[in-house]
Amino acid sequence: MIAEYHTSDEIFDTLADEWNDLLSPTRSTSFFMRPDWQRIWWKYLHEGDLAVVTVRDDGGALRGVGSWFIAERDGQRVINIVGSEDVTDYLEIVTAPGAEEPVFNTLLDFLLSGDAPTWDSIELCNVPEDSPTRTLFPDLARAHGLAVAEEVQEVCPVLDLPGSFEDYLGAIDKKQRHELRRKRRRAEAQDISWYVVGAGHDLESEIVDFLELMALSTPEKAAFLKEPGHREFFHEMGQALFDQGLLDLLFLTVEGQKAAAMWQFAYQDRMMLYNSGLAPSDFAGLSAGIVLSTYSIEASIDKGLARYDFLRGDEIYKYRMGARDTSIYRISVHR
Repeated sequence: MIAEYHTSDEIFDTLADEWNDLLSPTRSTSFFMRPDWQRIWWKYLHEGDLAVVTVRDDGGALRGVGSWFIAERDGQRVINIVGSEDVTDYLEIVTAPGAEEPVFNTLLDFLLSGDAPTWDSIELCNVPEDSPTRTLFPDLARAHGLAVAEEVQEVCPVLDLPGSFEDYLGAIDKKQRHELRRKRRRAEAQDISWYVVGAGHDLESEIVDFLELMALSTPEKAAFLKEPGHREFFHEMGQALFDQGLLDLLFLTVEGQKAAAMWQFAYQDRMMLYNSGLAPSDFAGLSAGIVLSTYSIEASIDKGLARYDFLRGDEIYKYRMGARDTSIYRISVHR
């Protein structure tokens, strides 16, 4: 196999079709390694120097991509995955299914060659527990004489979806089942409705409304949206994924006023809850966010999805709704 080094962000568009073909149809956690996500992240949130390494076989077919950048930290040149780390939940090295070992070996051979850029360490964050980047890459790096350390970085609670919403309620804790039913009844006694943004809506204005609710949710989210590039990232990413049918943007209204919102991705076998917004002071006691979550879970079941992924964070409501932990890892590689 042959490694090629790229430093221009044109690579995300140039390789888009080939790159997408590499993503496993059975591993939905590869969503954030899509070239469109990587391109938009790099456009608005990048740091350091782009350092993408592609791997092709002898016939010229693309078999793997190390979508990386190099940033200076504490006097060290550190290789990171594009998307690191706050706005992207799952990251890994992209490989064609079944080609992981030769791709990883080729990438490692290149990094240790005279053709590679100067680097001191590799920091791979947000790596899913079942990703070959975790289960295989560390051993191959050690075989190349490198030192490797890994640790659990965070959890991503995931809910396995049954065949019906009633089956879902029957499977969770009795107390929580009672609470969810009570909250829905109380909300539905008022003038509420909910909807998913579709072709009949003005997407741009709906994104603006979502970001306003997101900023109202917590001081941390408000501060996050004030940082350079973050709002622009949401707008362009939302439009790109909406056009592909991947964005699931939900709103709950009370007497016509938007009270809660959820920004989700419907990809392969799962629904991924990426972020949310809430106007808590205006609708105190309504549990608008939880009520909207129940509608989203019910709709995901009706779509035939197998999993509801709450993504990163161990907030207690996720477990009350029946989620179980999966882990993401940080893998550090040093010369």
